[in-house]
Order: sequence, then structure tokens, then C-alpha cells
Amino acid sequence: MEKQTVSSLFSLLFAFLLPFAFTGVQGIKELYGVYNGTAKLFVFGDSYADTGNSPVSWAGSWKQPYGVTFPGKPAGRFSDGRVLTDYIALFLRIRSPIPYKWRKYVNKSKLRYGMNFAYGGTGVFNTLIDQPNMTLQIDFFKKLIQQKVYTKQDLDSSIAFLSVAGNDYYTSNGKIRNQTEMPDFTKSVVNQISINLKRIYDLGVKKIAVTGLQALGCLPGQTLASSFQQCSETPNLVSKFHNQLLVQEVQKLNLEKKTLAFFILDIYSAFTSAINNLKNHTGQSKSVNPLQPCCVGTSVEFSCGSVNEKGEKKYSVCKNPEESIFWDMGHPSQNGWHSVYLNLHSSLHQFY
Repeated sequence: MEKQTVSSLFSLLFAFLLPFAFTGVQGIKELYGVYNGTAKLFVFGDSYADTGNSPVSWAGSWKQPYGVTFPGKPAGRFSDGRVLTDYIALFLRIRSPIPYKWRKYVNKSKLRYGMNFAYGGTGVFNTLIDQPNMTLQIDFFKKLIQQKVYTKQDLDSSIAFLSVAGNDYYTSNGKIRNQTEMPDFTKSVVNQISINLKRIYDLGVKKIAVTGLQALGCLPGQTLASSFQQCSETPNLVSKFHNQLLVQEVQKLNLEKKTLAFFILDIYSAFTSAINNLKNHTGQSKSVNPLQPCCVGTSVEFSCGSVNEKGEKKYSVCKNPEESIFWDMGHPSQNGWHSVYLNLHSSLHQFY
């Protein structure tokens, strides 16, 4: 009888621990729904934050092989899996907020985590992508408040996250804007960001994070010229100037509002640290180049997710997406975002 009891206890223990062996702690949270946070997260911005707003009709985020790591199929994220929005929600212990586009098609209980207004390809101003810029996204948020979808009490416990990936700085051929116009244009971009931050604060959100620019010159679209061997310095200078102005503007806002409501997520340092860590990590496969994207077109006229008129794939995917930093020519992989999240983790405590 004692042997049978001991055997039963071991069986129960094995059944309990088995999920940890395959998923880890984060996986257990997802399996068993440990989301006990009370904050609401409102998200604005671009493809670095979009979790499903961009149109199915044209956005690459709805095509194979996007979403192959999570959730296992295309779901509107510009990555093989999770993006920064998902990791910020994880930090807050809430589910990733529902995309604005899908708000009318879900149970109202899903709205309790906040809402994601970000659209891939958009910017602070209008870009080549004909989707709502950040000003219009904030207008959507304001309208929901006016419609009492979110109350003052909801906003008192809310947090806003603004993603600025730099789409405003690109021209139609994917190049960075002319350097002669860049200083004045950068000032106008940062000034508009400041206006956006103030609008969200005045709507009732009391903790607001905005990303600095990542190292634009380290994106695969820029490092392609060197066969993904080195970052391009000129675009990185654009990022540094933007970030310098943004720091000054956020400091002014906090002084003006006599609060510490606004803070910056240093994406530049988080990305460069992730890239350098992969370069120096001897445990990684020697074939892993941190500047090289995992998913690429088979030739220059194709990109990740492309198919020809016969429906044949015109892209290739690396063997180990979980080791890459970049998924495609402009977006991080889930592993890349996870690495960035770990580097940002201490900064995220400013939400509280």
C-alpha cells in the first residue's frame, strides 16, 4: 500500500512538473492564465507594437511565415512571434490588449486589459502607408473615452506605451531622408511626439512610456549593403540626434506637469546590447550573424512572405529563428524582442 501511495505521489509530481520542462515559467503563465495585473495598457504607434490592426488585404504580418513561433500562424504581428507590446503586457501581468480593429468582435471582458491602436508602417506624421498616424490613433482613444468605453476610474489605473520606430524618416525607396533637411525635420517629429504625449496625459493617463529610436543603421535593410557585416553610421546618427532631442523634451514635460509621468524606453541601447551579446556569446552557433535577418526573399524583388503568381514561396527561413535578432529586413524576431525586453526590464518599473 505504501509503495502504491509513493508511486502515485511521484506520478502526480511528474504530471505537475512536465509542462515546466517544455515551456518554462513564462509558458506556464500562458498555459494556466496567470494574469493578475489590474492595469490597462493603451498602445500607440507602428509595426513594433501592432498586434493585428493592419489590414489583412496587404500587410505581410498576415502572411506565412509570420507568426510561426507564436501563435503558430499569421496573426497580425510583424515578427515570427511576440512583439514589444506583448512583453510589456507580460511585465504588467495582463493579457496583450485587443487591437482596436477587433474591438467590436470580442466579448467586452476582453477590453479590460486596454487597447492597442498601433498600425504597422505608420508614423508620427503621415507616411507612405495609408493608415492612421499617431494623431488619429489618439483620436480613436479619445472617442472611446467620450463613449464611456473607458471611465475615469479605468484611466486612473492605466498606462500608455508609444512606439516610434522611425517610419517618418524614410523616403519612398527605403532610404533615409536627405541629411540637409534632417535637423529641422527631426525637431518637428520630436515636437509632435511631445504634443501626443501631452494629449494622452490630458485624457487621463498618468504613466506614459515612449520609445527612443532604435539604431536605424543596424536594421537589415541598412546593413544589406555590407552583406550584414556592419551597421551604417549615418542612419545611426539620425537615431542619436532624435533621441537626444527626445530626452530634452521629456524632461521639459515632466517639469511642466510637475510629475514623473513621462519616461523613455531606451530601445537604441537595448538593441545594440542584444546584438553585441549575440556576437560575443560563444554558446551560439557560429553561423548566427546578429545583423542578418532570419526570413528573406529569394531575390531582391521578393521579401519575407512573398509568393509568385503560382503561389510558390519566394522566401527562405533560417533554421533557428530562436537564435536570431531580426526576423525580416525591418523587424526583430521574437528572440530579438525578448532580448530587448530583458535589457529594458529595469526601466519598466517606472510604470509603477
